[in-house]
Amino acid sequence: MKTTTDFAATIGLDWADQKHDLWIHPADGAKAQHLQLAQTPEALHGWVAQLRERFDRRPVAIGIETSRGAVISALMAYDFIVLFSVNPKALKDYRAAFSVSGAKDDRTDAMLLEEFIRLHRQKLKALEPDTELTRKLAGLVENRRRLVDERTRLVNQLHSTLKTYYPLAETLLGEQMNKPMAADFLARWPDFETLKKTEAKTLRAFFYKHNSRSAQKMQERLQAVEKAQALTTDPAIITPARVLVGAWVGMLKPLHHAVAQLDKEIEQAMNQHPDAAIFRSFPGAGPALAPRLLVALGTQRHRFENAAEVAQFYGVAPVVKQSGNSKTTHMRNRCPKFGRQTFHENAGCAIKQEPWTRTYYDQHKERHHDKHHQACRALAYKLIRIYFACWKHHKLYVPDQYVLALEKHGSPLHKKLESQPQHLGE
Repeated sequence: MKTTTDFAATIGLDWADQKHDLWIHPADGAKAQHLQLAQTPEALHGWVAQLRERFDRRPVAIGIETSRGAVISALMAYDFIVLFSVNPKALKDYRAAFSVSGAKDDRTDAMLLEEFIRLHRQKLKALEPDTELTRKLAGLVENRRRLVDERTRLVNQLHSTLKTYYPLAETLLGEQMNKPMAADFLARWPDFETLKKTEAKTLRAFFYKHNSRSAQKMQERLQAVEKAQALTTDPAIITPARVLVGAWVGMLKPLHHAVAQLDKEIEQAMNQHPDAAIFRSFPGAGPALAPRLLVALGTQRHRFENAAEVAQFYGVAPVVKQSGNSKTTHMRNRCPKFGRQTFHENAGCAIKQEPWTRTYYDQHKERHHDKHHQACRALAYKLIRIYFACWKHHKLYVPDQYVLALEKHGSPLHKKLESQPQHLGE
């Protein structure tokens, strides 16, 4: 969308950690309005929905001091919003022209941002929304993550409750507790007594129906049921816990169904996306992470000039503060955290699949005495450089090609990779 568009309103948005101040100036001459929003995704998206209805889906211009951040990432998903990034120094100078004392507050900054883009937007470059398919995919993967987080919360509650009266269920289900099979099992056998009355052939049929057909695992489960003793027979403990487990199971079943539906939608959207093959080729990028990586980079190749910008935008690159002899390094918190989480999780998956990534991870832990998460962030920083090059040039990631490049440049990483056996998946 060009900056010459006739906007239904111009808006200044001054964002902070706790709240957002907005100054809304309708183009029809209606009175300008000051609003405050809580710094939550729900408040922001709710306000955008009201904005779209108020101005009948006509384009609106929003001025904001930064071109990178979580708020930008959220607003870019809407096609009727045109964002203008205002350099903080430009706004500071603009403010100084009207306030010699240098006094400032968030409401005034929002008002000046709105005035700046209303009067001078021809000198600014609008941030462009991504393609409809990419924005749709962004919504799908973010909603899937929200449902998965909610499911994880319920499963943790389930674990905690089962340990108080029915530990045999923990033994039988183990890591399957976040799968539909566990919900079906607990709905059918909610306590130790009902399970002990069940014949072995019935249990065998249940696990077969849920595609758990390992002969060894089946035998272990049946033996565990046969040998198990009740943790407690006190109805005062069992009855309330059983009711609570029934409630958790009742909430988990629709969540499992919703996540499965989203998985289908995400797969269909990925199959239609022209860049899908690139992101599916990345190490550790399975059905869940490949779409999230695609959304993180988008389809506009001019959005980021280099890999460092990507790492800085998503808070993967460390922030260094230096003053005199003092120097500190810390993580950047003002960033799209879902994107940072995506790169971090991808690094954790990559070390299980790609030999050189595991070698780099081990090397970083050894050199810097880092723990798992610090080493994953370092690996994510390196992977971003590779992903950026593939994305920028429309090329698939080829593992052997990267290893040959390490060898050609005499990388210490290649020497270490050659000198040790690889044990992926450990």
